[in-house]
Amino acid sequence: MTGSKLLVIQKLMNLKNNKMNNKATKNIGNSGRQFFRASALDFKKITGSPIAYWVSECMSDCYVKGERLNNIAPAKLGMRTGDNDKWLRRWYEISALESNFKSKDSEDAKFSGRKWFPYNKGGDFRRWYGNNEFVIFWENDGQEIKAETLEKYPQLSWDNLGWKITNESDFFKPSLTWSFVSSSNFGVRASLGGAIFDVGGSSAFPESDMYWVIAGFLCSKLVFEFLKASNPTLNFQVVNINGLPWCGSGGNDEAIEVLVKKLVNHVKEDWDSYETSWDFTCLPILQPAYRQMLLKTIYQKLLTHWRQTMLEMQRLEQENNRVFIDAYGLQNELKSDVPLNEITLTCNPYYRYGNNKNEEELETLLLADTMKELISYAVGCMFGRYSLDKPGLILANQGETIADYLKQIPEPIFSADDDNVIPMLDGDWFTDDVTERFSQFLKVTFGDAHYKENLKFIEQALGKNIRKYFLKDFYPDHWKRYKKRPIYWLFSSPKGTFNALIYMHRYRPDTVSVVLNDYLREFRTKLSAHKNHLEAISISSNASTGEKTKALKDIETHRKMIDELDVYEREVLYPLATEQVEIDLDDGVKVNYQKFGEALKKIPGLATKED
Repeated sequence: MTGSKLLVIQKLMNLKNNKMNNKATKNIGNSGRQFFRASALDFKKITGSPIAYWVSECMSDCYVKGERLNNIAPAKLGMRTGDNDKWLRRWYEISALESNFKSKDSEDAKFSGRKWFPYNKGGDFRRWYGNNEFVIFWENDGQEIKAETLEKYPQLSWDNLGWKITNESDFFKPSLTWSFVSSSNFGVRASLGGAIFDVGGSSAFPESDMYWVIAGFLCSKLVFEFLKASNPTLNFQVVNINGLPWCGSGGNDEAIEVLVKKLVNHVKEDWDSYETSWDFTCLPILQPAYRQMLLKTIYQKLLTHWRQTMLEMQRLEQENNRVFIDAYGLQNELKSDVPLNEITLTCNPYYRYGNNKNEEELETLLLADTMKELISYAVGCMFGRYSLDKPGLILANQGETIADYLKQIPEPIFSADDDNVIPMLDGDWFTDDVTERFSQFLKVTFGDAHYKENLKFIEQALGKNIRKYFLKDFYPDHWKRYKKRPIYWLFSSPKGTFNALIYMHRYRPDTVSVVLNDYLREFRTKLSAHKNHLEAISISSNASTGEKTKALKDIETHRKMIDELDVYEREVLYPLATEQVEIDLDDGVKVNYQKFGEALKKIPGLATKED
């Protein structure tokens, strides 16, 4: 087909919903169907010549007057591990001392002697910053993964690992990374250096003086419109990013740089406010700026801050859109508006929970999740992963003990658990039960005077009392928070009569014996003693008929509980304790958790292959 010919494209359209501003000739045929006439030459303006018949003349002309983004900020494919289960981990699975999040380049990474390094792998839609979850085994400049690649593909060489490990010279450089697949939108995230990148987390590499301006451009509404034209499937490939037209910011580079830095800082602060960030230090609700004795008052102050941040983000993003829309001359086609559900802050309920909920439902969910995050942090303090006395990670390396904790926190205001076992039972059977310890945490953190009021606020947010939350919901919430790679493991009998948490980083080969001897057997002894007491009531002449009836019912319940514990000990826990199971955090949760079989609470999907 030549440029002089007309290409006719027919497509069923809904005239009522048609809002396209198109220079293509629009006609209604005899059949009532709408079709467009457009020159094939117009399609050739757009990189890759897609049949994007809806693209306006102004938009298509941007490809002519601008240069390709590849010339300013080349986008590149990352590596393919070939076996993500083997080479990738969530950062919190492994020992902190084995990780390096700040390498400047390959030599720096190699010289550090560390094994694990950040790995950009895409993830959910999020703009500006975040999705920093994975690390890759890259010890000694990736020697093992390279050797395996050569073994599988002998036609390659050590200096040319082909399509498996591409663009290695760009590893650890600052970049702008994005998620390969999206069903709704596009936006890049600032990767500020120190990371290796994946195909699913492909990256662009602007020159340092253009880094923030290109970040603003790629997060603008404008870019998503161009990408829909070049690849309507919304698989954002390197070729699509490289083919974007770059027409500049209309002389507003300095203003955009200031604006984008603010946006990145806002989103980084948000990302780092949650314990699944490797830069997490402390919950916002516990920071001095919000410190009050009443948890309800603290939450209201924090909520106000979150709302102000959301609105500031919205204002900045709309200004970013306006600058680039004006620079590209598309004011008549695109609006700079940014709906709240596209402000990608975790503290933003419109983004976090979606559009199908009303204001009251969103507020309820946000409050409940904020209280669950407080509970999770409290459990972290119980195990010594965190401390109220010091920000950031405390115990986060394999086999660390209470002695290691006390070296860092000699006089803690809230002590870590001595033996790394925290029972989670229905009743006050142990003084270090998780519910009792949480009560202590609240009193230490917010004071005794308002303890009852603060606990009531938490329980109202959860919709149940705190013990019931721990028994029914805490562990599912935990493994969901940690993407099915939990750092706290739950020893649990078949029907849940006995439950005890341990912290995987503090696990030792004798930990199962501690669970067995100091908790399971002790609990059974206490149950038996209470059963004997109930039997005495059931035959006592001083007991009423009602008391005897209740005692007989409770006796049967206790008998079943004791039988359950007997079976759990005999068939599961005792044999496991004698094995003195060893774990290696480098193997990750998926491998280590399954070594304990039926002793631990089953996690749905744990065995699923990592993408």
